[in-house]
Amino acid sequence: MRIPLDYYRILGLPLAASEEQLRQAYSDRIVQLPRREYSQAAISSRKQLIEEAYVVLSDPKQRSTYDQLYLAHAYDPDNLAAAAVALENRPESTKRGSDTQSLGIEITQDELVGALLILQELGEYELVLKLGRPYLVNKNGATSARKGNNLADEEIHKSAEHPDVVLTVALACLELGREQWQQGHYENAAISLETGQELLVREGLFASVQAEIQADLYKLRPYRILELLALPQEKTAERSQGLELLQNLLEDRGGIDGTNNDDSGLNIDDFLRFIQQLRNHLTVAEQHKLFEAQSKRPSAVATYLAVYALIARGFAQRQPALIRQARQMLIRLSKRQDVHLEQSLCALLLGQTEEATRVLELSQEYEALAFIREKSQDSPDLLPGLCLYAEQWLQHEVFPHFRDLANQQAFLKDYFANQQVQAYLEALPTDAETTNEWAVINPQNFPQPQTNNSPFPKNSTRTPRQFNHSRTPDLDLPETPEYSNFSPPMWNSSGNVKSEVPAAERTSRGTNQHLNGSAKSAIPAHNQKRRQRKPTPSAIRERVPNNRPHSRRPRRRRTFANTIEGKTRLVWRVFISLVSLLVFWVLATTTFGWLKNLFFPTRSAPASQLFVQINQPPISIPGPNSKPQGLDGPLTDAAAEEIIRTWLSTKAEALGPNHEINNLEQILTGSALSQWRVIAQQAKSDNRYRKYDHSVKVESVEKIDLFADRAAVVATVKEATQLYENGQYKNSSNENLRVRYDLIRERGKWRIQSTSVVNQIIR
Repeated sequence: MRIPLDYYRILGLPLAASEEQLRQAYSDRIVQLPRREYSQAAISSRKQLIEEAYVVLSDPKQRSTYDQLYLAHAYDPDNLAAAAVALENRPESTKRGSDTQSLGIEITQDELVGALLILQELGEYELVLKLGRPYLVNKNGATSARKGNNLADEEIHKSAEHPDVVLTVALACLELGREQWQQGHYENAAISLETGQELLVREGLFASVQAEIQADLYKLRPYRILELLALPQEKTAERSQGLELLQNLLEDRGGIDGTNNDDSGLNIDDFLRFIQQLRNHLTVAEQHKLFEAQSKRPSAVATYLAVYALIARGFAQRQPALIRQARQMLIRLSKRQDVHLEQSLCALLLGQTEEATRVLELSQEYEALAFIREKSQDSPDLLPGLCLYAEQWLQHEVFPHFRDLANQQAFLKDYFANQQVQAYLEALPTDAETTNEWAVINPQNFPQPQTNNSPFPKNSTRTPRQFNHSRTPDLDLPETPEYSNFSPPMWNSSGNVKSEVPAAERTSRGTNQHLNGSAKSAIPAHNQKRRQRKPTPSAIRERVPNNRPHSRRPRRRRTFANTIEGKTRLVWRVFISLVSLLVFWVLATTTFGWLKNLFFPTRSAPASQLFVQINQPPISIPGPNSKPQGLDGPLTDAAAEEIIRTWLSTKAEALGPNHEINNLEQILTGSALSQWRVIAQQAKSDNRYRKYDHSVKVESVEKIDLFADRAAVVATVKEATQLYENGQYKNSSNENLRVRYDLIRERGKWRIQSTSVVNQIIR
């Protein structure tokens, strides 16, 4: 058998190597030993080939003849006549080393293992597979027709060397797979590794090498999944294989946020980043199926990702039933996370605009709320801004994470104009629930966030809408050749976003755990027909702002630092102008008064005697039911307490037996007015009323804006409530709460714009 090797390569030497270099290379190659799994026969075969190369190259005459043939083949393969003459005249010992067609050496069957071992050490993995596989396939073929003692001897000899050939081919597969892995050809790498593993398993040899190959296959699995799922959708077989690998990986881990060891080398944080990167290669249907199944483990992360898949699929495919399913899943998440914004968007897409507005006020997503309020300035409610935000949210934060929706436009008008959507929404019951006032603002028995056992990693945000701000980068494999510690890279997003995966769970200070419950279960059957009529999809469609095409994202997408810098500069200009006018006015009035006293002195009038009667106060005292008067100066603690007391008494009248709903306009404005009007009207239609007993203590008054037209009041409110239905006493409750009231001065009078519970005081 001829092996494409030359003596210089066997010793690892260049053509111009000196005698000293030759001796040193020979010594090094003899001392170096292959892996301990090789037999002594394989080591001796390798040593025999190294010694043969040293003998030829150490003899000057033989080396000169060999060099002529080497140069003729390497630099002038068409002019081999002189080399052929030299070949005939050279000693017999060098004739087996080359021919006139190619450089190579003739080897016997005993030297095959040694030659393959040397090729494997030189990195000629493909050549090892090319020469070794036929031997393994035909090990009993060529000699099967022979008989006698020679056949028996040869078969015994082949059986002795067979494990070494198997080991060399398997190691070549292992190293070839690692090389392909480092080049980014992950599926080819897996094929090479699996080929070597199958060979060892079939032969039942070298369990330690099998384990080494299997460890690399486990670490390679995330890379293979990404490569297979990134293929075009027409490659159904390959993508199905990728999904199967993903399912196996999730089973080994125990779910997306599982803690089992899957031998991939990815911790919880890295695996969540891997899942986030993977979403860009999956269709909306694939994500729906995958994450909905994983959410049943249960898994908070999978539930949240399933919600996004349901909303995206329900909107894109005009299936509002999927959006309703997403809303039900959000109810489970609301016990540990602030998902009011998502709940509000689901309610909007289901045509339940009042619920959408009410739930939105409970959200702690301040940037989103600011955008929605800004776009709803000329509207009596937040519906225009919410519709605009929903379109932008779907377009820029939901659709980009589904490969089949990335280029699709999101228009609410088209969605509500769909006949299938209209029919479904018209058949839905309304979901405005009858609750007491604090149940609307603050949840009862709201669970505290879990910080130690949270499925979300620390120092990061939790929601897909926040990892969407940047694309995840391509993967870079480690460059080190030391594969004993080979591990995939950190699966991270761009560096300008802080750890773009679910983090310690955020909780809402104001959440209503009953908002998304079934309307039929919360309301008696005889009262269901008297519920307030909900707006039709056509009416909602008319309120949607015309925003085609989407040329911009919401304003919160702009650079926040630039916005703050521009506003700060404007505020300073106004402030300096006012200070300058004030100083000028003080100087002018002082100068005028001084000149007037100098030239026109006047005598002071005699002081009038103070007239005070015992039976009448010196100033008028307002009655207990009087309304607060307008205040021109900053809001004081006493005035703030009077405003809060007025609100509580007005609320008692609106929700009391007489249902004086119109009085709410005297103390409330904006979202607070619309919210409490709905509550009072619902109580009146259900023939319910409440009796209250309040006590208030103002803790702090904070000025919000520069010109004192806005303020925030934090007060401790003790409230005892008695609930009556159809004139019959039902139940009672006692609440002790710290409440924040946001006040705004309109036409010289302070009104409450919004309320939120800071916390419930445990007594």
